[in-house]
Parts: sequence; C-alpha cells; structure tokens
Amino acid sequence: MLKPIFLAALSLLIAYLYSKLKYKRFKQHARLPQMPSTLLLGHLKTLNDLINKGESDRHPDLLFSEMHKALGRPPIFFVDIRPVNRPLVIVSRHEIAEQISKASRAFPTSIPKTDMSYFLSLTGPTSILHAPDGKWKALRKRYSPAFAPKHLMTHLPCILEKTLIFVKHLDALAQTGEEFSFATLATNLTFDIIGAVVIDVDLEAQSLDPKHQGELVRLYSELFRTYWGDDFDIPWWLTPHVELKRHRLSKRIDVLMKDMIRRKYAEQQAHGGAKANKPRSILYLSLQDAENLSPELLDETCDQVKTFLLGGHDTVSSSISWVFYWLSRTPRALAAARSELDSLLGTEADPEAVCARLLSPGGPDTVHRMLYISAVIKETLRLQPPSATARYVEHGTGFTVRTPEGEDYCLDGTIIYNCESIIQRDPAVYGDSTDCFMPERWLSSAADGSNSNSNSNIPASAWRPFERGPRNCIGQEFAMIELRVIVAAIARRFDFTKVGLGELVLDENNQPVLGEDGSYGVKSQLYSTRQVNARPVDGMMMKVRLVPENS
Repeated sequence: MLKPIFLAALSLLIAYLYSKLKYKRFKQHARLPQMPSTLLLGHLKTLNDLINKGESDRHPDLLFSEMHKALGRPPIFFVDIRPVNRPLVIVSRHEIAEQISKASRAFPTSIPKTDMSYFLSLTGPTSILHAPDGKWKALRKRYSPAFAPKHLMTHLPCILEKTLIFVKHLDALAQTGEEFSFATLATNLTFDIIGAVVIDVDLEAQSLDPKHQGELVRLYSELFRTYWGDDFDIPWWLTPHVELKRHRLSKRIDVLMKDMIRRKYAEQQAHGGAKANKPRSILYLSLQDAENLSPELLDETCDQVKTFLLGGHDTVSSSISWVFYWLSRTPRALAAARSELDSLLGTEADPEAVCARLLSPGGPDTVHRMLYISAVIKETLRLQPPSATARYVEHGTGFTVRTPEGEDYCLDGTIIYNCESIIQRDPAVYGDSTDCFMPERWLSSAADGSNSNSNSNIPASAWRPFERGPRNCIGQEFAMIELRVIVAAIARRFDFTKVGLGELVLDENNQPVLGEDGSYGVKSQLYSTRQVNARPVDGMMMKVRLVPENS
C-alpha cells in the first residue's frame, strides 16, 4: 500500500521540480535579451562553447563581449549560470550603469556590491570593499583626507625615488637585450610605491631575485597567485586545499602587517604634537586621532591597509603595462607624448633631470599639466579597464532600470554587472573608432585626468574604469598621478618592443606596417586574462632599448 503512495508522491515532486526549473530557466527572465538556454544547464553550455572557440584563459569580459555582439548589442542581457552562481544581468550601456552606481532614496550609497567573500583572504572581513552602508561611510570619511589631491602630491618624492629603481632595471635590460615581463617589473614598482605611501615602509619589492624581496611581498605574491584563473570564486568546499593555503598565508600576512602597524603607531605617539617632518603616510593620517590602538581598531586598520595594497599595486601595474604597449604600437601617440614632456620638462630626458624638475616648486603643477599623457592613460583605461563592479539586490526590492529605448526591467535577485569592457567600447558613444587607440578623443576633457569630460562629446558616465557614484575607487586620483609620473620618467628614455603575443607585423624591409587607424599591425591579438583583476595574459613580454640621442 505504501509503495503506490510513495511513487505517486515522488511523481508529484518530480513534476513540481520540473515545472519550477522550467519557470526559472525559460519564463522568470524571459523579457531580458539572452542566448538560447537549456533546461539543466541554462547558459553554461553556451559559455563553454564560446570558451572552446577561442583562448580558454581569456577574461570573462571577452566572452560577454562576444555574447553581446551575437545578440545585436542590446543595452542589457541575461546570463543564467545557476547553479554555479546567481543569474547575471550584463549592463552594456552607460546610461543604465549610471542608474546602478548612483545614490538613491532606497540605496543611499548606490546598489549594494555583490558578495565578495572569496576575497576575504586578500582584504579581510572589515575591508571598506565589503563594508555595509553605515560602516562604509565611516571608513570613507576616515581615509578620504589621505587621498585628497593636495595631500597626494606630497608623495611625489617617494614615487620618483621608487621609479628611479625601475629605470635602473630597464637600463640593465636595454644593455642585455633580453626579453622580460613588463607587468612583473611594474608590479614590483607599484608594490614598492603603495607600501611606502600607505604604511611608510620599504617593502623591498623591486629586487629581481624574489628571495631578496621583503617577506610581506613574497607572502602577498604567493597568496595573490592562488586567485589567478576563472575558478577563484567557486565555493570553497570544491577547492579545500586552496582555501587552506589562502588561510595560512593570510594569517601570516596579518601577523606581519599588525606588527608594522603597532610599530608605526608607537612612533606616532612618540612623535607627539611636533609639526615638523610629520609622516605623510595614509596609515599615519588614519590613526592620528586614535587615543589607543584597540584590538578592534588594529584589525580594521590591518584590513584597510591590505585592501589599499591590493588595489594600489595590481590595477596600476596592469595599466602602465598596457600604456607602453599602446605607445609602442602607435607612433603618432608616442611622438605627441614625448613632445609634451619636452615642452613641460625640458629636452633633457635623463631620469635624474626629470626628477629634479618634478621635485621643484612647480613640479605638482607640471604633473597636472600633462594633458596628452593624461589622454593616453584615459584611452588605455578605456580599452583595457582593469576591473568592473558587480551589484546585487534581494528579491522583493523592486529595483528597476530603464533602457535608453524606454523599456523597464526589474533586476531583483540577479547579479548586476556593469561591464566596462563593453560600455567603454560602445559605438554609439565612441563611433567607428571605438576599438582604436586614439588619445586625442580626450583632449577636450579635464586637464587633471579625472573622470570629467566637461568640454567633450563623450558623456562622463561612458568612462568608468574606477567606477562611479558614492562607492567609486577612493584611490583613483593617486593612480592617475602615479601613472603620469612613471610615463614622464621613462617615455623619452626607452623604446619598447612587444614579443610573442601582440608582436608587430614587419614588411620586407623589416619595418612595422602602419594601419589606417595610425597603429602598427600585429601578428596576433594580445588579450587579458583574470588574475583577480584583468591583466595581460603573457605578463606583457617585451624588449627594451635606449632611445638614440639624436632621435
């Protein structure tokens, strides 16, 4: 008797689950543009097919760009990756991205960011990156003075000091003619700079022998590598050995970091109220009003320092690598950049002379007057944004966006991904030259390199590598200053040549072939892969030579 009842109940359960799955796959988000879906796998099979059609390690944004084109470039589209993760809505128009990143009555600091617990080993649980609204406001207020433009310029001597070490490494490589990873050298440089700026410590990151680098750098680099690839955000229980390694490395980093913070706080207390020669580090400013270094404050400060180290070295090193890749491919842009530096800094390209000029009383103003250099950086960040933002609203919130065509879509219960790689190559904004490197398009925008296009036809919201709205990147102004200084120090001294992926096409006379867009043609396309953020897949392998004196 029980068997027929059990079978009937089982049949009803199967029918219910089938109808539920069918609804979620084919009806729940049917209004949103999307690729063909399957009942069991959703769009996972489509993604897998796309992966197999190209380089398997290319960044997910490149897959989304291919889907976007296949769908006819809709303003948003849907990607169902359940059960691996919540379903995704990819935003491909800046007007919609602005609705997501701006403050509103319902969301005073914009739509909440999606869960990023897989980053906790890198940033810590109290990081400003993960903080809820109330805590985020307090942290932003506490650290904002350290990122004020006027204060950031006090770090110019430090940036130049570290950059001179970088120049010496390039000098040595120019003599030997050997191939090297530009991204690796740049990462060591930016790690050195951010360590000095944030905690006023020499991290010894620029030693070419990893054994001679500081322990914190070695540990952080090892931890960072565990996040390379497309599987770093899968559930921890699928890769327990990786999670254990991250936990071990993170604990050791915390021990070293907290010891540094305690020592710096003790020095600060001993320093007292003396105004002369006060430290300028971000750590110093954040603790200057603290009556005592409580365990809670120590934990919180440690997490913010780790977060700034992450953001301050990774994205900048990737961006400077792409800057010199594009300059090496675009002779018009390289000549214009060098000409501007000649006019601002004099024709002496020796790094010591450049440093002396930038350290003079007029140095900060000179950095802000690098209009073409800023345009080069902005165009590089447009074509190769190092990161993006993902947000999430719970079911029942009723969060709705409106497309430029006037259609409304409720995005409750989905991960909302502002895909800068698509947004910043929108032909509706950038025209036929959307895939071309054209710094000139930014010359009518703000001279300070900020996210402002007051005199440009390009909407401000269409350029968002640091994202926008209340929870934009706190360090974006520092990144722009740092990038301009590095370009100023090396652009006139060295010529870079890409090897391997992205290598130039040469004619019968062994000369590069110039395309109609003003850039040299390449034998193969260099692309980004995911290593926490987007980075050149081969580490930007290059050769370098000194610029001839009479050139």
